[in-house]
Amino acid sequence: MTAGLPYRETAIVFACQGEQLVGVLTRPAVAPSPAKPGVLVVVGGPQYRVGAHRQFVELARALASQGHAVLRFDARGMGDSSGALHDFLQIDDDIAAAIDTLCREAGVRQVVLWGLCDGASAALLYCRKTADPRVAGLALANPWVRSQESLAATHVKHYYLRRLLDGAFWRKLASGGVGRQAARELAGNLAAALRGRLGRRRGGVAAGPASYQDRMAQAWHRFGGPVLLLVSGDDYTAREFIDTTGSAPAWKGAMARPGLQRVDLPEADHTFSDRRYGSEVASATSAWLAGACTAGAAADVHRSTHA
Repeated sequence: MTAGLPYRETAIVFACQGEQLVGVLTRPAVAPSPAKPGVLVVVGGPQYRVGAHRQFVELARALASQGHAVLRFDARGMGDSSGALHDFLQIDDDIAAAIDTLCREAGVRQVVLWGLCDGASAALLYCRKTADPRVAGLALANPWVRSQESLAATHVKHYYLRRLLDGAFWRKLASGGVGRQAARELAGNLAAALRGRLGRRRGGVAAGPASYQDRMAQAWHRFGGPVLLLVSGDDYTAREFIDTTGSAPAWKGAMARPGLQRVDLPEADHTFSDRRYGSEVASATSAWLAGACTAGAAADVHRSTHA
């Protein structure tokens, strides 16, 4: 630990399915209260534990300064961890191993999963599959729900409609410029978006396994703890998620779920690359942790102590 800092950091290696995962555990300079949940950063990919422009480093240090132990780690095949690369649909074992490690090394009983993009999706899918009672809350930033139809609908709604109101687009189209290619792209996206809408009206595909988006929605509705939703305004992934929750049957009522706190950052991009938005994300997460999540963890500690 560097003298004077309110946190200390330790490199850590732990096992998952025969592979070695590498992480960094950031803890408060003084022992944290067991009433404060630990935080596990589930990294969206493909990237490693530092995150774009060191966003996860800064987040971990900010939360540790407020008394929370934070573990950020590389899933199998990413960064310094061994093994074949696994995408967000295949890291339930990685998350479970990381939770085991955070609880053991930091002495916490409950954890919050903090995920960006498909890391947020992986956090939801983990909760659906395992119903892990140690997960006290979910902090989800710009969750990934991408499909061909949802991307097309998002482009039509948030990009092409704006272009149709742009005089330059029509001048290029009339002159035979790049506008014709844009028009063909618009037609393709309209067709894909229409297929998606018709599919939703028919109730989707009756046979076969549920899509990962529907499984995410099931976890969203079933999870009993508080949820923090962080939404960037300058991000198609975030817009796609908000549009999907407002139109897909599986997500009906998503924004009215009990325990949801939504924080919008209208000018932020997908990874909160502007430092002020990174600081806002850390502050919002810290305030949320100090409220709903810490209250729940304190109740759990009380029950465990008196069991």
